[in-house]
Order: sequence, then structure tokens, then C-alpha cells
Amino acid sequence: MEVRNKIVEGASSLFHRYGVRSVSMDDIARNLSMSKKTLYQYFKDKDELVTVGMQLHMEEEKAEYQEIVDNAKDAIHEMTGVTKCMRKNMSDLNPSLLFDLQKYHPSAWKVWLDFKDNYIKGAIASTLKRGVEQGLFRKEINPEIMAIFRVEQVQMAFDDRVFPTNKFNFRDVQLFFLDHFIHGLVNDKGRLLLKEYLDQETKTNTIEQHEN
Repeated sequence: MEVRNKIVEGASSLFHRYGVRSVSMDDIARNLSMSKKTLYQYFKDKDELVTVGMQLHMEEEKAEYQEIVDNAKDAIHEMTGVTKCMRKNMSDLNPSLLFDLQKYHPSAWKVWLDFKDNYIKGAIASTLKRGVEQGLFRKEINPEIMAIFRVEQVQMAFDDRVFPTNKFNFRDVQLFFLDHFIHGLVNDKGRLLLKEYLDQETKTNTIEQHEN
């Protein structure tokens, strides 16, 4: 199991950095300093490896998001935590990833769609309802509609036809979308609290930079 996990983690790292299509089984074996024969002892082909890697990544995303929810003081604190998490996770993410899955790996693509439709939408809708109940989000928002809007925003940023990579920075587009989304939710009270959290984060980042 240890070798299998090592293969999945190593392959997933390459897929996220370079996209799925451009990474071969030879590349994975070379990166892990093992023979290609060893890869095929654990996975029948690249498609299975991509699918298992996607399943593992989605479980890690769930755990990471749940930790943010558990430690959040309120709905806005939760969303600023998600922003920070996205900024970290997208630092080396290749925007062709979802396109490659959709076109060449339907099983892995289904894993993403299930995660998007059965987990992310529900999680976002819960956060929005909580924000309204806490008096931080505009009471007239429709959590279900806005949750769908948010996940489709995320997917749209991966589409090179809409945001060609030679013109737009993928990470910047995703973070701009999220910033716009959050500012469209908050009422006056929420806006003040959002500014407070963002100022705290800026101060923390400045201190960390000086220490490094």
C-alpha cells in the first residue's frame, strides 16, 4: 500500500503541475525513480492512475475544507480561509487539468463532477445560509442559486476558450472571481468584518515575510 500511495501522490503532483495529457507513465516512473513495470503492478493503465489520483485529491480537498469550517469563527472567516487555501493550492496548478480530464479521462471527470455536484454545492450553500443567519450576508440572496453560480465560476476559469492562458493568469482569474463573489454577498456589517479579516491576513503575511 505504501508504494501504491507513493505512486498516486507522485503522479498527482505531476498532473497538477503539467496537466494530465502531457505526463506519460515514463515521466511518472522517472520522477519516482522506479521502473514502469512497477507502476503497472499497481495500476492497469494511466487512466486508472488518473482516476485514483483524482479520488484521493477530492478526499483531501474535503478534509481541508472541513478543517476550515470547524475552525471558522463565522461565515466570512470561513470564506477568507477558503481564499487563503485556494491561493496556496493554485500556486502550481495547470489550468489544462480539467480539460484533459473531460476529454481523455471520463472516469476521473465523473469523480470531479460528483464532487462538484454532490459536495461543493452543498457546502457553499450551507455557508451562505449560515452567513445570512449570522447577519453578515444580504438576506435576499438565494443560497442554492449562488452555490451553483460559484462552482460554475470555478470550472469556467479552467476553460482556455474563455480565459486563454496566453492572456490571463489562471490563479489570478480564480482569486478575482472569489473576491468578487464574497463582496457581492456581504451586507454593511459583513463588509466591515471582511475588511478586518483581510487586514489581519495582510499584517500576518507582512510579519512572515520579514521573518523569512
